[in-house]
Parts: sequence; C-alpha cells; structure tokens
Amino acid sequence: MFNIVDYGALRDSGVPATTAIADAIWAAYSAGGGTVYVPAGIFLTGAVRLRSNIQLHLSPGAVLSFSTDPADYPAVESRWEGVKQEVHAACIYGAELVNVSITGSGTIDGNGAPWWEKHRNHPEELEYPRPRLIGFDNCSRVTIRDVQLINSPSWTVNPIGCSNVLIDNLSILNPADSPNTDGINPESCRDVRISNCHIDVGDDCIAIKAGTEDTKERIPCENITITNCVMVHGHGAVVLGSEMSGDIRNVTISNCVFKQTDRGIRMKSRRGRGGIIEDVRVSNIVMEDVICPFTLNLYYYCGPRGKEKYVWDKNPYPVTEETPQFRRIHYANITARNVHAAAGFLYGLAEQVISEISFTNIDISMAEHAVPGHPDMMSGMEDMQRRGFYLGNVRDVQFQQVSIENHDGPAFYIENGEAVELLNCRSRNTAKPEKLVERVGGELAER
Repeated sequence: MFNIVDYGALRDSGVPATTAIADAIWAAYSAGGGTVYVPAGIFLTGAVRLRSNIQLHLSPGAVLSFSTDPADYPAVESRWEGVKQEVHAACIYGAELVNVSITGSGTIDGNGAPWWEKHRNHPEELEYPRPRLIGFDNCSRVTIRDVQLINSPSWTVNPIGCSNVLIDNLSILNPADSPNTDGINPESCRDVRISNCHIDVGDDCIAIKAGTEDTKERIPCENITITNCVMVHGHGAVVLGSEMSGDIRNVTISNCVFKQTDRGIRMKSRRGRGGIIEDVRVSNIVMEDVICPFTLNLYYYCGPRGKEKYVWDKNPYPVTEETPQFRRIHYANITARNVHAAAGFLYGLAEQVISEISFTNIDISMAEHAVPGHPDMMSGMEDMQRRGFYLGNVRDVQFQQVSIENHDGPAFYIENGEAVELLNCRSRNTAKPEKLVERVGGELAER
C-alpha cells in the first residue's frame, strides 16, 4: 500500500498533488506492483499516468480534482473520434500496460466546465482535443470499478485497443448539456464487460466504436457485454458506430433501463466508412421518454465529409470495401413508453440493405403529447411524430408479437423491403386508424 500522503500530497489544500501521486505510482511500480491509495480529502492534480500492476484506489470521501490548466495535460499520441493524432493526455492515462485498476468509492472530478466553454465558444484556444477523464491505450487486464466519475472534459471512459476490460458499478454524471461527454466508449477493444453502471451524461451513454475510414489500423471491437445498467439523458443509450470501419461484432445488451436518452439502441454509419456491424443481441430492456427506441441508419451524415452527395444520395452505388453493412441483429423482450418520433427506424443503403433483423415480444406506446423530431440523422427526412416502424432498403426482417399503441399512420411503413414478415403483430388505441402496413416495393408476409 502506497499512500499518496506519505509522498507529499496535501489534502484540502489546493496545492497540486501531481508529483506526489507520480512518486507513489513509481514506488509501487519499482516494488513490482501494488496499491496506490488516495485517502479521504480533496486532492488537486494534473494528469496521472498509471503503470503496469498498479491499482489506484480511492477511499470513501476521496476526491481527485483535476486541474483546468491545459499545460497539466501533455500531448500524447492516441485516437480522437477514430483517428490517431496528438491529443491532451487523459486525466488518468495509461498505454501498453498490463494488469491495471482504478477502484474504490471515491470521486474523480474532471472539472470540465472551462473545457466545455472553450469547445463551444473559443475552439481556437484548444491546441489539442480535450482530455478524456480515463483513457487507456493498448492495455490488457483493465479494471475500473465502484468509483464515481463526474464533469469529464470530454469522453469519460475510453479504452482504445484494449483487451480483457472490466467496467463495473460506476456512477457517471456529466451535465445533460455538456458537449461530447460520452459515458463509456470502448474502441477497437475485445473482451469487454460493462455492468451495474448508472450513466447520466451529455452525449452517448455507451458508444462502441472501431475507427473511421481515416484510421490506418482496422481493428474490430468485439466480444462486448453490457448488462444491468441504468442510462439517463444522452443522445443514445447504447450506440454502435458511426466509427465502425474496423467492424463491430459479438455484442450483447441486456437487463437495462433507458430514460430520456433521445435514442435507445442506435446503430449508425455511412458510405465511405466500410466495416460491418453483426451478431448483436438486445434483450430485456425498458425505455421511457425516448425519441426513437431502435435506429439502424446507413445514411448518417454527421462527421467529416458527411454532407457530400456520396453520403446522402439515395441512388445505388457500386459495393466496395467502403460500403458499410448491418446484419444479424436481434431484439427481444423490450418495452418502450412515451415514444415521440417513431417506434423504429431502419434504413439501409440502396446498394447494401440492412438484413437478418428480428424483433420479438416488443411493446411500444407513443407519447400522448409527442414532440416531433428526427428518428435519426439522415438528409431529406422530415420530422416524425407518433409514427410506427419506418423501414427502407431492408431484407429478411421479422416482427413477432410486436404491439404499437397510439400511433399515427401505419404501424409498419416499408419501402423497398424484401422478405419482411409480420407474425401476431397488432396496433392498439390508434389515434388515426389506418391499415397496419403500408408497403412501397418489395414483398411482405403477414400472419
């Protein structure tokens, strides 16, 4: 046990403890490993760089309060939004480590407000992308457990190229209007377990990523489990993409509650990205007050070059390695209440349809006073309000025991759909009674 106070850290003093923490970490590392202990009290610090075989443990009442001076976060080479570049070091950072942990019931406070203000109003003052709160690059056996994470300057937890990652029982709180303060973003990682977390943030609660077309190394993000989490606010509860050029596969999401998360389960990409999202299972989810519970969108226009014709054009293009694909995605046992825009939005490319999708035992109720909005970001799409499922360019989609309540228009609108099957689906208390299905092109089986 290496107590940072024994190395000169002064609690509740406002005197930076950066050097004391670094000395305690070095002493533990030199001894072959150990626990660096942060006792109760507030300790001001700059960036903390961990080493292999180190556990950083925050006792109850301990607060690591991070400096707002950019000089305290030296530039390191990492990824930002999928592209390798120089960025400010994360508040807690590690690279090429083995067996590293952050644990305890204390608080890690990123003091993000000045960073958010610069991002909004003075981006020219940011020499590098803002620090993440916790960032690990190319590490294995990573554990982050029990701590409270607040006010992150940008993304909160961002392992990149890591393996065997356990993230458990975190409480993550960033203001709802704080920019790009995603909760947990595993990027090109494998064997990641996320469980028992409460996440309330200003962007995506959990976002699974695998780099963009500008990422030289195409490394998949795979073997990801997310379970027993509560997610509040944010642009999406669990999001896959749009950075998915290295592929995202083998993902399970279960036993979670989403409230006011804009979108529920959201998958997004666009031409130029390439890559595949496949073999995803989502089950036992309750959502409340979301814009759209399910979105799969291959015309997502945000990000570099997103407004080019190549991205938004609805005419078919040749299929190349730059053509993204979504397939083998299955949803079951899900309830969504007070839904505003649409029950679901699935829109594949004209040349690369979304395929092998199933919805089983799904119960959706539209909001009585629904606010019009976009189910997802796609050019040429008007606001929707209390719509059912909107499908475009899909194949092999099955809806079984799907109930939609208080919707306007058809429960299922299908444009260029092949082998779309409805089994025991129904419309309840429809505000404007119309036929269950409206179809434009393709084939439909209904029982």
